[in-house]
Amino acid sequence: MTKAIGLEVSLAIAEAVKQANVDIVAAYPITPQTHIVEELSVYVANGELDAEYVPVESEHTAMSACVGSSAAGARTYTATAAQGLALMHEILYIASGMRLPIVMTVANRALSAPISIWNDHGDIMSERDIGWVQIFAENGQEAYDLTIAAFKIAEDHRVLLPVCVNVDGFILTHMIEPVLFIDQKKIDAFLPPFKPAMTLNPDKPVTMGPVGVPEVYMESRKQCEEAIMGSRQVVAEVFSQWGQSFGRDYKLIETNGQPRAKVLFVTMGSQGETTMTAVQDLSESGESVGQVRIRLWRPFPREEFLEAIAGAEELIVIDRALSPGVYNGPVAQEIKALLYEQPQKPKIHNVIAGLGGRDVTVKDFKKMYEMSRKNELDPNYTIWGVRSDA
Repeated sequence: MTKAIGLEVSLAIAEAVKQANVDIVAAYPITPQTHIVEELSVYVANGELDAEYVPVESEHTAMSACVGSSAAGARTYTATAAQGLALMHEILYIASGMRLPIVMTVANRALSAPISIWNDHGDIMSERDIGWVQIFAENGQEAYDLTIAAFKIAEDHRVLLPVCVNVDGFILTHMIEPVLFIDQKKIDAFLPPFKPAMTLNPDKPVTMGPVGVPEVYMESRKQCEEAIMGSRQVVAEVFSQWGQSFGRDYKLIETNGQPRAKVLFVTMGSQGETTMTAVQDLSESGESVGQVRIRLWRPFPREEFLEAIAGAEELIVIDRALSPGVYNGPVAQEIKALLYEQPQKPKIHNVIAGLGGRDVTVKDFKKMYEMSRKNELDPNYTIWGVRSDA
Protein backbone atom coordinates (compact mmCIF):
# COMPACT_ATOMS: atom_id res chain seq x y z
CA MET A 1 0.00 0.00 0.00
CA THR A 2 1.20 3.51 -0.84
CA LYS A 3 0.72 6.05 1.94
CA ALA A 4 1.20 9.82 2.11
CA ILE A 5 3.02 11.27 5.11
CA GLY A 6 3.98 14.87 5.82
CA LEU A 7 7.52 14.99 7.17
CA GLU A 8 10.92 16.56 6.79
CA VAL A 9 12.50 15.69 3.45
CA SER A 10 15.70 14.47 5.15
CA LEU A 11 13.64 11.84 6.96
CA ALA A 12 11.99 10.80 3.69
CA ILE A 13 15.45 10.24 2.22
CA ALA A 14 16.41 8.13 5.25
CA GLU A 15 13.24 6.09 4.76
CA ALA A 16 14.18 5.52 1.11
CA VAL A 17 17.63 4.28 2.13
CA LYS A 18 16.06 1.94 4.68
CA GLN A 19 13.63 0.59 2.07
CA ALA A 20 16.58 0.01 -0.27
CA ASN A 21 17.86 -2.49 2.33
CA VAL A 22 21.38 -1.12 2.49
CA ASP A 23 24.08 -3.16 4.21
CA ILE A 24 26.43 -0.34 5.23
CA VAL A 25 25.93 3.30 6.16
CA ALA A 26 29.23 5.13 6.71
CA ALA A 27 28.74 8.78 7.55
CA TYR A 28 29.95 11.87 9.31
CA PRO A 29 27.42 14.57 10.31
CA ILE A 30 27.55 17.92 8.54
CA THR A 31 24.81 20.51 8.20
CA PRO A 32 22.42 20.31 6.35
CA GLN A 33 22.84 16.57 5.76
CA THR A 34 22.90 15.51 9.41
CA HIS A 35 19.24 14.58 9.89
CA ILE A 36 19.48 11.92 7.17
CA VAL A 37 22.24 9.92 8.81
CA GLU A 38 20.93 10.57 12.33
CA GLU A 39 17.63 8.95 11.33
CA LEU A 40 19.46 6.03 9.74
CA SER A 41 21.45 5.50 12.95
CA VAL A 42 18.14 5.24 14.82
CA TYR A 43 16.83 2.69 12.33
CA VAL A 44 19.95 0.56 12.80
CA ALA A 45 19.95 0.93 16.58
CA ASN A 46 16.33 -0.13 17.01
CA GLY A 47 16.54 -2.99 14.53
CA GLU A 48 14.36 -1.50 11.78
CA LEU A 49 17.32 -1.63 9.39
CA ASP A 50 19.57 -4.70 9.37
CA ALA A 51 22.78 -2.90 8.50
CA GLU A 52 26.11 -1.81 9.93
CA TYR A 53 26.31 1.87 10.83
CA VAL A 54 29.92 3.05 10.72
CA PRO A 55 30.55 6.35 12.55
CA VAL A 56 33.77 7.87 11.26
CA GLU A 57 36.00 10.80 12.13
CA SER A 58 35.70 12.65 8.83
CA GLU A 59 34.04 12.63 5.42
CA HIS A 60 37.32 11.47 3.88
CA THR A 61 37.09 8.39 6.07
CA ALA A 62 33.37 7.98 5.35
CA MET A 63 34.01 7.64 1.63
CA SER A 64 37.04 5.42 2.28
CA ALA A 65 34.83 3.10 4.35
CA CYS A 66 32.24 3.12 1.55
CA VAL A 67 34.90 2.10 -0.97
CA GLY A 68 35.92 -0.85 1.20
CA SER A 69 32.40 -2.03 1.95
CA SER A 70 31.22 -1.73 -1.65
CA ALA A 71 34.30 -3.61 -2.87
CA ALA A 72 33.42 -6.37 -0.40
CA GLY A 73 29.96 -6.67 -1.97
CA ALA A 74 27.81 -4.61 0.40
CA ARG A 75 25.05 -2.24 -0.71
CA THR A 76 26.54 1.01 0.55
CA TYR A 77 25.23 4.51 1.29
CA THR A 78 26.52 7.81 2.63
CA ALA A 79 25.58 11.47 2.63
CA THR A 80 27.45 14.74 2.85
CA ALA A 81 27.49 18.44 1.97
CA ALA A 82 29.83 21.29 1.06
CA GLN A 83 33.13 21.08 2.99
CA GLY A 84 32.44 17.40 3.62
CA LEU A 85 32.15 16.70 -0.10
CA ALA A 86 35.34 18.65 -0.69
CA LEU A 87 37.14 16.59 1.97
CA MET A 88 36.04 13.41 0.16
CA HIS A 89 37.51 14.70 -3.11
CA GLU A 90 40.40 12.27 -3.68
CA ILE A 91 38.34 9.22 -2.68
CA LEU A 92 35.47 10.15 -5.01
CA TYR A 93 37.73 9.42 -7.98
CA ILE A 94 38.73 6.09 -6.44
CA ALA A 95 35.08 5.06 -6.06
CA SER A 96 34.31 5.65 -9.73
CA GLY A 97 37.68 4.37 -10.96
CA MET A 98 37.10 1.07 -9.13
CA ARG A 99 33.53 0.91 -10.52
CA LEU A 100 31.85 0.77 -7.10
CA PRO A 101 28.05 1.37 -7.04
CA ILE A 102 27.90 3.56 -3.93
CA VAL A 103 24.90 5.87 -3.52
CA MET A 104 25.36 9.25 -1.86
CA THR A 105 23.02 12.10 -1.06
CA VAL A 106 24.61 15.53 -1.43
CA ALA A 107 22.67 18.13 0.55
CA ASN A 108 23.94 20.97 -1.60
CA ARG A 109 25.48 23.80 0.41
CA ALA A 110 27.70 26.78 -0.27
CA LEU A 111 31.45 26.42 0.25
CA SER A 112 33.39 28.65 2.64
CA ALA A 113 34.73 31.34 2.94
CA PRO A 114 32.87 33.13 4.37
CA ILE A 115 31.24 30.29 6.28
CA SER A 116 27.78 29.53 4.95
CA ILE A 117 25.52 26.64 5.86
CA TRP A 118 22.92 27.64 3.28
CA ASN A 119 22.21 26.34 -0.17
CA ASP A 120 23.81 26.75 -3.54
CA HIS A 121 25.46 24.33 -5.99
CA GLY A 122 29.08 25.32 -5.49
CA ASP A 123 29.91 22.03 -3.78
CA ILE A 124 28.78 19.65 -6.50
CA MET A 125 29.94 21.91 -9.35
CA SER A 126 33.44 21.59 -7.92
CA GLU A 127 33.06 17.82 -8.40
CA ARG A 128 31.77 17.71 -11.97
CA ASP A 129 34.58 15.47 -13.22
CA ILE A 130 34.63 12.76 -10.53
CA GLY A 131 33.06 10.18 -12.85
CA TRP A 132 29.88 9.75 -10.79
CA VAL A 133 26.36 9.70 -12.21
CA GLN A 134 24.79 12.92 -10.88
CA ILE A 135 21.03 13.52 -10.53
CA PHE A 136 19.08 16.53 -9.21
CA ALA A 137 15.83 16.43 -7.22
CA GLU A 138 13.37 19.34 -7.16
CA ASN A 139 11.16 18.39 -4.20
CA GLY A 140 10.74 15.89 -1.38
CA GLN A 141 8.89 13.29 -3.41
CA GLU A 142 11.62 13.30 -6.00
CA ALA A 143 14.31 13.05 -3.32
CA TYR A 144 12.61 9.92 -1.97
CA ASP A 145 11.97 8.36 -5.39
CA LEU A 146 15.36 9.12 -6.90
CA THR A 147 17.25 7.78 -3.88
CA ILE A 148 15.73 4.34 -4.42
CA ALA A 149 16.16 4.55 -8.19
CA ALA A 150 19.82 5.51 -7.71
CA PHE A 151 20.66 2.07 -6.28
CA LYS A 152 19.13 0.35 -9.30
CA ILE A 153 21.07 2.60 -11.67
CA ALA A 154 24.39 2.22 -9.84
CA GLU A 155 24.17 -1.57 -9.49
CA ASP A 156 23.22 -2.30 -13.11
CA HIS A 157 26.17 -4.23 -14.53
CA ARG A 158 26.17 -1.96 -17.58
CA VAL A 159 26.96 0.91 -15.20
CA LEU A 160 28.66 -0.15 -11.93
CA LEU A 161 29.39 3.44 -11.01
CA PRO A 162 28.60 5.50 -7.93
CA VAL A 163 25.56 7.78 -8.07
CA CYS A 164 24.93 11.00 -6.16
CA VAL A 165 21.47 12.47 -5.71
CA ASN A 166 21.63 16.23 -5.24
CA VAL A 167 19.08 17.73 -2.85
CA ASP A 168 19.16 21.44 -2.06
CA GLY A 169 20.23 22.02 1.52
CA PHE A 170 17.61 23.51 3.87
CA ILE A 171 15.37 24.50 0.94
CA LEU A 172 14.56 20.79 0.66
CA THR A 173 16.38 18.89 3.40
CA HIS A 174 14.66 20.72 6.26
CA MET A 175 11.34 21.38 4.53
CA ILE A 176 8.24 19.47 5.65
CA GLU A 177 6.39 18.16 2.62
CA PRO A 178 3.84 15.43 1.87
CA VAL A 179 5.62 12.36 0.50
CA LEU A 180 4.02 9.22 -0.88
CA PHE A 181 5.80 6.20 0.58
CA ILE A 182 5.73 2.97 -1.40
CA ASP A 183 4.95 -0.43 0.10
CA GLN A 184 8.12 -2.40 0.90
CA LYS A 185 7.08 -5.39 -1.22
CA LYS A 186 6.80 -3.16 -4.27
CA ILE A 187 10.22 -1.66 -3.58
CA ASP A 188 11.71 -5.15 -3.23
CA ALA A 189 10.22 -6.12 -6.60
CA PHE A 190 11.70 -2.99 -8.21
CA LEU A 191 15.12 -3.20 -6.52
CA PRO A 192 16.46 -6.76 -6.25
CA PRO A 193 19.36 -7.67 -3.94
CA PHE A 194 22.76 -6.34 -4.96
CA LYS A 195 24.79 -8.76 -7.09
CA PRO A 196 28.31 -7.38 -7.43
CA ALA A 197 30.40 -8.17 -10.51
CA MET A 198 33.32 -9.13 -8.28
CA THR A 199 34.18 -8.81 -4.61
CA LEU A 200 37.16 -8.74 -2.30
CA ASN A 201 37.07 -12.27 -0.93
CA PRO A 202 40.00 -14.11 0.66
CA ASP A 203 38.69 -17.39 -0.80
CA LYS A 204 38.81 -15.97 -4.33
CA PRO A 205 41.45 -13.24 -4.26
CA VAL A 206 41.30 -10.34 -6.70
CA THR A 207 43.17 -7.06 -6.90
CA MET A 208 41.21 -3.79 -7.07
CA GLY A 209 42.67 -0.37 -7.67
CA PRO A 210 46.33 -1.34 -8.12
CA VAL A 211 49.00 0.97 -9.51
CA GLY A 212 48.04 2.01 -13.04
CA VAL A 213 51.30 2.16 -14.92
CA PRO A 214 51.35 4.27 -18.12
CA GLU A 215 50.73 1.17 -20.24
CA VAL A 216 47.26 0.64 -18.71
CA TYR A 217 46.17 3.92 -17.08
CA MET A 218 44.65 5.49 -20.20
CA GLU A 219 42.71 2.33 -21.01
CA SER A 220 41.34 2.24 -17.47
CA ARG A 221 40.14 5.84 -17.69
CA LYS A 222 38.62 5.19 -21.10
CA GLN A 223 36.61 2.29 -19.65
CA CYS A 224 35.22 4.57 -16.94
CA GLU A 225 34.36 7.20 -19.54
CA GLU A 226 32.55 4.62 -21.66
CA ALA A 227 30.67 3.38 -18.60
CA ILE A 228 29.39 6.80 -17.58
CA MET A 229 28.43 7.74 -21.13
CA GLY A 230 26.59 4.43 -21.46
CA SER A 231 24.83 4.99 -18.15
CA ARG A 232 22.56 7.59 -19.74
CA GLN A 233 20.50 4.86 -21.37
CA VAL A 234 20.28 2.93 -18.11
CA VAL A 235 19.12 6.03 -16.21
CA ALA A 236 16.40 6.54 -18.82
CA GLU A 237 15.36 2.89 -18.54
CA VAL A 238 15.19 3.01 -14.73
CA PHE A 239 13.17 6.24 -14.83
CA SER A 240 10.77 4.57 -17.27
CA GLN A 241 10.49 1.48 -15.05
CA TRP A 242 9.78 3.73 -12.07
CA GLY A 243 6.94 5.39 -13.95
CA GLN A 244 5.49 2.03 -14.98
CA SER A 245 5.76 0.66 -11.45
CA PHE A 246 4.70 3.67 -9.39
CA GLY A 247 3.03 6.15 -11.74
CA ARG A 248 5.50 9.02 -11.37
CA ASP A 249 7.43 9.72 -14.54
CA TYR A 250 10.94 11.12 -14.67
CA LYS A 251 12.95 12.16 -17.70
CA LEU A 252 16.58 13.13 -18.19
CA ILE A 253 15.44 16.58 -19.34
CA GLU A 254 12.01 17.85 -18.35
CA THR A 255 10.02 20.76 -19.77
CA ASN A 256 7.03 22.92 -18.91
CA GLY A 257 5.43 26.15 -20.07
CA GLN A 258 4.64 27.10 -23.66
CA PRO A 259 5.57 24.41 -26.21
CA ARG A 260 8.39 25.60 -28.48
CA ALA A 261 8.56 28.92 -26.66
CA LYS A 262 10.84 31.73 -27.85
CA VAL A 263 12.41 32.15 -24.41
CA LEU A 264 13.33 29.26 -22.13
CA PHE A 265 14.57 29.28 -18.55
CA VAL A 266 17.08 26.50 -17.83
CA THR A 267 17.17 25.34 -14.20
CA MET A 268 18.38 22.57 -11.90
CA GLY A 269 17.21 21.68 -8.41
CA SER A 270 14.49 23.12 -6.20
CA GLN A 271 14.75 26.63 -7.61
CA GLY A 272 13.08 25.23 -10.71
CA GLU A 273 9.75 25.06 -8.91
CA THR A 274 9.82 28.80 -8.20
CA THR A 275 10.69 29.36 -11.85
CA MET A 276 7.68 27.24 -12.84
CA THR A 277 5.33 29.69 -11.15
CA ALA A 278 6.92 32.65 -12.95
CA VAL A 279 6.74 30.80 -16.28
CA GLN A 280 3.10 29.94 -15.73
CA ASP A 281 2.20 33.54 -14.90
CA LEU A 282 4.11 34.88 -17.90
CA SER A 283 2.55 32.29 -20.22
CA GLU A 284 -0.95 33.18 -19.02
CA SER A 285 -0.24 36.83 -19.83
CA GLY A 286 0.60 35.84 -23.43
CA GLU A 287 4.38 35.62 -23.30
CA SER A 288 6.12 32.90 -25.32
CA VAL A 289 8.11 31.43 -22.44
CA GLY A 290 8.90 27.94 -21.18
CA GLN A 291 11.29 26.06 -18.98
CA VAL A 292 13.85 23.28 -19.35
CA ARG A 293 14.80 21.43 -16.16
CA ILE A 294 17.99 19.39 -16.11
CA ARG A 295 17.40 16.20 -14.12
CA LEU A 296 20.56 14.29 -15.16
CA TRP A 297 23.69 16.41 -14.87
CA ARG A 298 26.31 13.69 -15.44
CA PRO A 299 26.40 12.24 -17.99
CA PHE A 300 24.92 15.30 -19.65
CA PRO A 301 21.94 14.27 -21.84
CA ARG A 302 23.05 16.04 -25.01
CA GLU A 303 20.39 14.86 -27.46
CA GLU A 304 17.51 15.31 -25.03
CA PHE A 305 18.61 18.84 -24.20
CA LEU A 306 18.94 19.85 -27.84
CA GLU A 307 15.46 18.51 -28.53
CA ALA A 308 14.03 20.41 -25.56
CA ILE A 309 15.41 23.79 -26.73
CA ALA A 310 14.67 23.34 -30.45
CA GLY A 311 13.29 26.56 -31.92
CA ALA A 312 14.07 28.75 -28.91
CA GLU A 313 15.49 32.21 -29.56
CA GLU A 314 16.86 32.85 -26.07
CA LEU A 315 17.91 30.77 -23.07
CA ILE A 316 18.04 32.23 -19.57
CA VAL A 317 20.43 29.79 -17.90
CA ILE A 318 20.25 29.88 -14.11
CA ASP A 319 23.45 28.94 -12.30
CA ARG A 320 23.70 28.53 -8.54
CA ALA A 321 27.49 28.52 -8.52
CA LEU A 322 30.33 30.76 -9.66
CA SER A 323 33.17 29.55 -11.85
CA PRO A 324 35.70 32.30 -11.12
CA GLY A 325 37.66 33.62 -14.07
CA VAL A 326 35.62 32.03 -16.88
CA TYR A 327 32.86 34.66 -17.37
CA ASN A 328 30.06 32.08 -17.06
CA GLY A 329 28.62 29.75 -14.46
CA PRO A 330 29.18 25.98 -14.81
CA VAL A 331 25.79 25.17 -16.38
CA ALA A 332 26.11 27.99 -18.91
CA GLN A 333 29.61 26.79 -19.82
CA GLU A 334 28.21 23.33 -20.48
CA ILE A 335 25.42 24.62 -22.67
CA LYS A 336 27.60 27.02 -24.64
CA ALA A 337 30.07 24.23 -25.38
CA LEU A 338 27.21 21.97 -26.46
CA LEU A 339 25.80 24.60 -28.82
CA TYR A 340 29.12 25.68 -30.32
CA GLU A 341 28.85 23.53 -33.44
CA GLN A 342 25.09 23.79 -33.86
CA PRO A 343 24.15 25.67 -37.06
CA GLN A 344 21.35 27.54 -35.31
CA LYS A 345 21.67 28.44 -31.67
CA PRO A 346 19.73 30.61 -29.25
CA LYS A 347 21.18 33.61 -27.48
CA ILE A 348 22.26 32.69 -23.97
CA HIS A 349 21.76 34.88 -20.91
CA ASN A 350 23.57 33.50 -17.87
CA VAL A 351 22.15 34.54 -14.50
CA ILE A 352 23.98 33.44 -11.35
CA ALA A 353 21.44 33.55 -8.54
CA GLY A 354 20.86 32.30 -5.02
CA LEU A 355 24.47 31.96 -3.88
CA GLY A 356 24.78 31.16 -0.19
CA GLY A 357 21.04 30.72 0.16
CA ARG A 358 20.05 34.19 -1.11
CA ASP A 359 16.33 34.11 -1.81
CA VAL A 360 15.22 34.24 -5.46
CA THR A 361 11.51 34.92 -5.89
CA VAL A 362 8.90 34.58 -8.59
CA LYS A 363 9.18 38.34 -9.04
CA ASP A 364 12.93 37.97 -9.64
CA PHE A 365 12.41 35.44 -12.44
CA LYS A 366 9.83 37.68 -14.07
CA LYS A 367 12.33 40.54 -13.92
CA MET A 368 15.02 38.36 -15.51
CA TYR A 369 12.62 37.61 -18.36
CA GLU A 370 11.78 41.31 -18.80
CA MET A 371 15.46 42.27 -18.85
CA SER A 372 16.29 39.52 -21.35
CA ARG A 373 13.65 40.82 -23.76
CA LYS A 374 15.09 44.32 -23.45
CA ASN A 375 18.66 42.98 -23.83
CA GLU A 376 19.56 44.43 -20.43
CA LEU A 377 21.29 41.36 -19.00
CA ASP A 378 25.09 41.32 -19.06
CA PRO A 379 26.42 39.63 -22.24
CA ASN A 380 28.71 37.42 -20.13
CA TYR A 381 26.82 36.74 -16.91
CA THR A 382 24.67 38.60 -14.44
CA ILE A 383 25.15 38.00 -10.72
CA TRP A 384 21.62 38.54 -9.52
CA GLY A 385 20.69 40.63 -6.51
CA VAL A 386 24.13 41.78 -5.36
CA ARG A 387 23.71 44.71 -2.94
CA SER A 388 25.11 47.98 -4.21
CA ASP A 389 26.71 48.69 -0.80
CA ALA A 390 28.39 45.25 -0.55
